[in-house]
Amino acid sequence: MLWDILYVVIGLIAGLVIGFFLARYLMQRELKKNPPINEEMIKTLMRGMGRTPNQKQVNQLMKQMSKFND
Repeated sequence: MLWDILYVVIGLIAGLVIGFFLARYLMQRELKKNPPINEEMIKTLMRGMGRTPNQKQVNQLMKQMSKFND
């Protein structure tokens, strides 16, 4: 009985540790494939919408994006 509980606890701890490192690896791989948005991407996006971006607008959008991600 005690050994069964111990096996379950050890299994849960091992699963959490393995899950953490697997999720971390997958997230890092995804960020390498699709990097976070940068100023050049914002300028391209705004040009695609028919707007001519100036640096002030780009900076405001970058600040909003960083607030959103925090």
